[in-house]
Amino acid sequence: MAGRPWNYRHDDLALRGELYEPVGTPNGRAVLVVHEADGIGQNVRSRCELLASLGYVAAAADMHGGGQVLAAEDIPAALDRFRSDPALVRGRVGAALEALFETTGFRPSAVAAIGYCFGGFAVLELARDGAAVAAIVSFHGILTSAAPAAAGSVRAPILAATGALDPLVPPRDVAAFEEEMRAADADWHLLTHGRAYHSFTNIGVDGLDDPRMRYDPVADAMSWAAATAFLEARLR
Repeated sequence: MAGRPWNYRHDDLALRGELYEPVGTPNGRAVLVVHEADGIGQNVRSRCELLASLGYVAAAADMHGGGQVLAAEDIPAALDRFRSDPALVRGRVGAALEALFETTGFRPSAVAAIGYCFGGFAVLELARDGAAVAAIVSFHGILTSAAPAAAGSVRAPILAATGALDPLVPPRDVAAFEEEMRAADADWHLLTHGRAYHSFTNIGVDGLDDPRMRYDPVADAMSWAAATAFLEARLR
């Protein structure tokens, strides 16, 4: 299954995502899927295909512009820019969400946003910004923010799946996230995989020879099962 080009804009930047139509009977719901640090790749495409097979419209967002996939040497600067500018990342992912509403015509109660690694961080920023969606799911995303959620600002229920051995999300960041969510009076859930590292859902990371990242098939399966159950319970 292949997605078709999906063009939209954030301010003056042309963005090129991918749209996956439901396979079989549509369920009248849609999921925005936000990519890892480099750009839309096989992990996000496979998740969109899985969602489409369940009847969802799945849309892979483009966070860098033009559908580009960043070279390894360009990733740190791009991440630093997004991490230091909450308004930028919230506006960029928010533009994808608005485009998905326009494309599908669905109401907010039928739409969710999920993300992987950088994308997991991005969708949590969307939640902190008060996005009107039915659910937010973060897979091994950075859990802290330069602009933590204000009390009452988080409207979407959140599920965050993280690895206890992820060096990019140390225990102090997990504790800070928990405290932030409590202070914001959010509807939140945290799924911690005790033996998982960063990028535990991405089978391709083992080829990167990065000791911080490791595919974990059990954590992958468990987090996906939890996420799809969460979507089924929340989307209407």
